[in-house]
Amino acid sequence: MGGALKVGIVGAGKISGQYSAALARLPQVEVTAVADLDAARAAALASQHPGARAVPLAQLLGADDVELVLNLTIPAAHADVALAALEAGKDVYGEKPLAATTAQGRAVVDAAAAAGRRLGCAPDTVLGTGLQTARAVVDSGAIGRPLAATAFMTTPGHERWHPDPEFYYRPGGGPLLDMGPYHLSALVHLLGPVRRVVGAASRPRATRTIGDGPRAGTEFAVEVDTHVSAVLEHHGGALTTMVMSFDVEAAHLPSIEVHGEAGSLSVPDPNCFDGAVELFTREVPRWVAQPVRAGYLGAGRGYGVADLAAARAAGRPHRASADLALHVLDVMEAVAASAASGAAVVLSTTCERPAPVPGSLDLATGADPTTTTTAGQRAGAA
Repeated sequence: MGGALKVGIVGAGKISGQYSAALARLPQVEVTAVADLDAARAAALASQHPGARAVPLAQLLGADDVELVLNLTIPAAHADVALAALEAGKDVYGEKPLAATTAQGRAVVDAAAAAGRRLGCAPDTVLGTGLQTARAVVDSGAIGRPLAATAFMTTPGHERWHPDPEFYYRPGGGPLLDMGPYHLSALVHLLGPVRRVVGAASRPRATRTIGDGPRAGTEFAVEVDTHVSAVLEHHGGALTTMVMSFDVEAAHLPSIEVHGEAGSLSVPDPNCFDGAVELFTREVPRWVAQPVRAGYLGAGRGYGVADLAAARAAGRPHRASADLALHVLDVMEAVAASAASGAAVVLSTTCERPAPVPGSLDLATGADPTTTTTAGQRAGAA
């Protein structure tokens, strides 16, 4: 098919609204069908896209006008839906994590390779101007050789705001699997893949209580660790200290900082697409805000799908890659295994750093970065 990549969305839950808003303004993609266990939710989401229809999952997978399945189901269903879509001959882009376990994730990656289909995975926040500008600063040598990094995500828990939060506290959830992909994907972009990890974890509370929505006051069981600490050894030698927690009421902690031989870099929240990047060096010993150097301008959830569509048309690798997602999943599982055993764990996977977004690009214009990058943009992203 020519023109926009035809997308079928599976899962019309809370996150689908953000995807829907971004996809509606991107000419690289066109939503044609939506499936959800709740037919009313599917119909409501489909109504946001002219010509899209709400259909059962089997019908969506068999539709000729669906080229890519956007998998927005809960984490426990990610692998099953992805495998079914690949078997139906569709490309797949999924919400994070790639699967509930590394073994499941590897099965999905292998199935995509066997079928000759594209497989992408969130987060695509790393493609925005915040992280891509930070990466451009690191790659420019402004902080010298990276030596260490810190990464923190602390919150009192998603049950405070989510009307149906139980899945965050079941296998496949928890702060590490839920929020870890943002920080770990960013760290791989900044410092490269991870070689070895040491972890520790705790589960201070056996139950949680829903704080918002029609089920407010409902108590449910906690089945996963909710506070996780880890040290990550990157292949390049840098060490990252990471904390992911659903047990911190408030904290004054940076999202990510990278420290090198010649300076330090403050990186914005990797759960967002933009944000301030600040540089501190020996030559300029104060925090200085950096101008936007790279990344997709005005990006939102779904830009990874558009990047995949542009890559598919141009015959290049897409940036929100399955190899990165599998490695991130492996890191998280290794941290959990280390926490359980008390021993360091060497990773079973690795990956290449995805290609940077060259310059500051606006996907909503329909421009393909492989054909519109100028010499100046390349210099800015170097």
